[in-house]
Amino acid sequence: MKDKIQREIMIKATKERIYDAIANPEQVVLWFPETLEGSYKVGERPILGFGEHGKNQIYIEDAKPHEYFAYRWVPGSNHFLGDVLTVANTLVEFRIEELKDNSCKLTLTETGFATLPINLAEKCFTQNSGGWEFMLGRLGKYFEEV
Repeated sequence: MKDKIQREIMIKATKERIYDAIANPEQVVLWFPETLEGSYKVGERPILGFGEHGKNQIYIEDAKPHEYFAYRWVPGSNHFLGDVLTVANTLVEFRIEELKDNSCKLTLTETGFATLPINLAEKCFTQNSGGWEFMLGRLGKYFEEV
């Protein structure tokens, strides 16, 4: 079973702006979830709303301004509301690396699929692989339009 999804995207923006798009609740809803309920800070458990695809509660694992942001969630689970830390989950990490010419490489990594129940692991891996392609495409468009 594959355990890790990793995607990279180059963005013509400062690391501060990219971090803001990921870690600021007012900005993240412009490209990722449609809604965000609750506090979006380390140690908190906000709820991401994906319209008809349901709501998912997450746990904000870590944040290092302008470089790193991470949370845990139950992948492939529509309407998971509860303590993410009490069930099998994956870790989603965003790493921002500054490049030349006011641009950055954003690396998204999601790990932990091998710890999911066997009947869900492959389905969740496949679903999230395509999902991250789509969402990072939306993030790229967000920066083209800003």
